[in-house]
Amino acid sequence: MITLEDWALIRRLVIDGVPKSRIARDLGISRTTVVKAAASTTPPKYERKQQATAFAPYEDALRRLLKETPTMPQRSSLSGSAGPVGALAA
Repeated sequence: MITLEDWALIRRLVIDGVPKSRIARDLGISRTTVVKAAASTTPPKYERKQQATAFAPYEDALRRLLKETPTMPQRSSLSGSAGPVGALAA
């Protein structure tokens, strides 16, 4: 993925008439990347796909415990205490 600065530079160089192959060579990127950057109207944006976390299998049980036990602390340091996290492991 190119940076915002590279994207702006590519667009400016293309407008100035610099060949796309030269831009690619000078920046050390693919010509395809230069073509896509020159054609895009918005700057590049990194987007990460949503993935399940390691906590996901326990989330429902923990939320249920928090509803059933309102005095239970809602935050816990995961330092190995026998708090809400320890109760789920049992």
